[in-house]
Amino acid sequence: MKVGLLAAREAQQQKTGPAPQACQRRVGACDRAGHAGTIAAKRPRRQLPRAGELIRVAPALGVRRRHCYFPPPDVMPAAEFVPLRSFLFSPANHARRVAKALGSAADAVILDLEDAVAAAEKSAARAAAAAALAQPRRARCYVRVNAIATPWCFGDLAAVVRAGLDGIVLPKIESAADLRAVDWAISNLEREQGLAPGAVDLMPIVETAAGLARLDRILAARSLKDSPGPWRVRRIAFGAADFTRDLGMSWTAQEDELLPARVQLVLASRAAGLEAPVDTVWPWLADADGLRRSAETSLRLGFQGRLCIHPDQLAVVNEVFTPQAQELARARRIVEAFEKAEAAGLAAIEVDGSFVDYPIAERARRTLALAAALSARALNSRG
Repeated sequence: MKVGLLAAREAQQQKTGPAPQACQRRVGACDRAGHAGTIAAKRPRRQLPRAGELIRVAPALGVRRRHCYFPPPDVMPAAEFVPLRSFLFSPANHARRVAKALGSAADAVILDLEDAVAAAEKSAARAAAAAALAQPRRARCYVRVNAIATPWCFGDLAAVVRAGLDGIVLPKIESAADLRAVDWAISNLEREQGLAPGAVDLMPIVETAAGLARLDRILAARSLKDSPGPWRVRRIAFGAADFTRDLGMSWTAQEDELLPARVQLVLASRAAGLEAPVDTVWPWLADADGLRRSAETSLRLGFQGRLCIHPDQLAVVNEVFTPQAQELARARRIVEAFEKAEAAGLAAIEVDGSFVDYPIAERARRTLALAAALSARALNSRG
């Protein structure tokens, strides 16, 4: 009789597969294939993710648990935005330096309420920053508030979210919850000030080990957004001074120690559908050649621009992040030759001794489009 029961059980298993085994581990912690059905059944999952939602792929699908980010449909494609090449910091409570910054060649000015303002002056500096927003300028104007973990952050936001503000720079971001909280606060302040939802940009700075380690989850905070309007985070920035201090690193002029973090910022930004990130400041003010080398490294890695701490740095940074005549001439040759080749049914050619196919031709088109967009913006700012 026992042999007959075993034979019947084996025949049933051949039809339906083995029954899921009981697992003593906590729910959701086991990735073993034989346990997946039991564990997944204990936690109902959405069949389709919302746009921008960070989801988990169930082990029942035959793969190990991992996080997948689905960029939302309203993300601006990388080829369409006009980069902000230079962000110039200025202490918000120093009127002469603010006026100089607002009249400089920077693509954006950051009025600083954080590191450049002493603790005793932070409250008073808010009024100066709010007044500066009404001054004439050629560049966009941002305000760097104090970190959300400080007692000044909300007061800073309440003082400066008003007409004339282009964006908020949020330092030391470390969690999606913090980003969501600041977005919520700005949304309510926009409504109080009669601003359009999403009018104020929000640029977080990654400056700590926790911020870098949680970057994918931080950039998925848009899935937690519960206020009206578009998602206001268009790009992120890197702050190497606090980052190296937090990790106990030595920040050298060669900057080799920054490479892993820089690559991670570029990769995470692209995966999340954001603009290219903005790279850190260059603290060695007397070393213009070093600034140029560092900015060229940022450009090669995929950054759209640099944070600057002195007006003398702007010319170098803007030049590096602007396509130059030789690069534009080569891009035109590539586009013209490739269009002729396409018309003849070819998609792999040689231009100036180098191989050219669709990806390289598309990069050349983007270079020409970028130069045209930067020229148009320069004309508009002068007008």
